[in-house]
Amino acid sequence: MRGSDQRSGELFSYVDIEARVPMRHPLRAIRSIVNQGLASLDGEFDKLYADTGRDSIPPERLLRAALLQAFFSIRSERLLMEQLNYNLLYRWFVGLGVDDAVWDHSVFSKNRDWLLEADVAGKFLAAVLANPQVKPLLSDEHFSVDGTLIEAWASMKSFRAKDGGDEPPSAGRNGERNFHAEQRSNDTHASTTDPEAKLYRKGKGKEAKLCFMGHALMENRHGLVVQAEATEANGVAERRAALEMIDGQAPGTSQLTLGADKAYDAREFVAGLRQKCVTPHVAQKARSSAIDGRTTRHAGYAVSQKKRKLVEEAFGWAKTIAGCAKVKVRGLARVGFHFTLAMVAYNLIRLPKLLGEAA
Repeated sequence: MRGSDQRSGELFSYVDIEARVPMRHPLRAIRSIVNQGLASLDGEFDKLYADTGRDSIPPERLLRAALLQAFFSIRSERLLMEQLNYNLLYRWFVGLGVDDAVWDHSVFSKNRDWLLEADVAGKFLAAVLANPQVKPLLSDEHFSVDGTLIEAWASMKSFRAKDGGDEPPSAGRNGERNFHAEQRSNDTHASTTDPEAKLYRKGKGKEAKLCFMGHALMENRHGLVVQAEATEANGVAERRAALEMIDGQAPGTSQLTLGADKAYDAREFVAGLRQKCVTPHVAQKARSSAIDGRTTRHAGYAVSQKKRKLVEEAFGWAKTIAGCAKVKVRGLARVGFHFTLAMVAYNLIRLPKLLGEAA
């Protein structure tokens, strides 16, 4: 018998939103880890808010919603709020009931900005990794580091002389501008859209872009990111960030190792690692290298050179899925929050499978 296509509206629903999410859905395992991490940050959240006044969006829900935006490639806060309005899976993950009102996108963005000064994204990353189920998966001796360019949300036409000497673009929404024979540098020019973005090119023959630089420190056992930050783009940012991030790792039972590509093969950087009792497993430059056979002869060096490439998977996922190829936020603080949260999301999507294999 053919079923009827007629639909009558229901006044009430007697199915709990919890029952609508399959028990084996991967977001269940992820949400459990996320909630444990957020619970450990309860004291940090209390410091950010006043004791009186109107209730704001709970920071736990802000971070869960931001994770959803990374997981499902949701391109804007406006679209995120739209999908939260009708997607029961999203509502369940964030912690909203079926009848709970969804926030305005501008209110959501403003409330999320309150988390920037307290480095909540970095503390959230540490809290996830400190989970009793996750911690045994991490190596505390062998690490890799790398950096990647993050294109800024600013047009090259906004890169103007600081003294105002440049000719403005022609009239119109996308006015023409001739850059030929014009000398531009970060010393004399700055973006009027995002002054913290710097003009930088990846290598010889590559075009220069307004961008920031994201850095990730990865443990070598399973390729999970243990520390992340964003800086302005320049020629020494990668090495400086690597030295700062490795400081955050407590020495294990033996000396730490740090794998990296040829961009880190500099005498000052290698000397800085040795002062910190870290063995520099850095890829050697063809002509002159800061490391020699005393380091490269060991089998561990070859292992580090193979493992260090795993960090590219985190960068690739962040750029293709989590929206880090060209961020839609402005300012180094917001870019850093966005990039670090993308690294948290990358770890979380991998954890259900890793925990299942370890069980």
